[in-house]
Amino acid sequence: MPTTPIEPQRGSYLMPSLEHATVADAVHPGILRCEPDVSLTEVARMMATHHVHSVVVMGIVHDQPMESLAWGIISDLDLVRAGIHDGAELTARTLAREPVITAEPAMPLREAGELMLTHAVNHLVVVQPGSQRPIGILSTLDVAGVLAWGEA
Repeated sequence: MPTTPIEPQRGSYLMPSLEHATVADAVHPGILRCEPDVSLTEVARMMATHHVHSVVVMGIVHDQPMESLAWGIISDLDLVRAGIHDGAELTARTLAREPVITAEPAMPLREAGELMLTHAVNHLVVVQPGSQRPIGILSTLDVAGVLAWGEA
């Protein structure tokens, strides 16, 4: 049976090279979040439904009653590990990786990549400067996109 070569995708927009890119150039805005007491099954449904690789676990800031901040993150690999080894009784609170490693939009993308390597994580929570409210997720795939499509 003949095979059809896979045509490479072209970037949909111009972006700077890794040397000039910031987190803002690569981040996917918005986050998928859950409360700490959500079950492992519900976290899995969220990831599968929205085709994402991480969910941010939010917590309430006690000195600001209506404010919630990211305090943990669950990756797809964390989810698989827990599902295979620990069963579905776990909650987001027990599964979340802490502390959350964060980056701000103006951070150089190379520096964000170094953070990922140093902390052995595939996702950084991008936070608003000052308030530290989560505004997006930066993944290793986002960095790969800059490597692939960034202009020299």
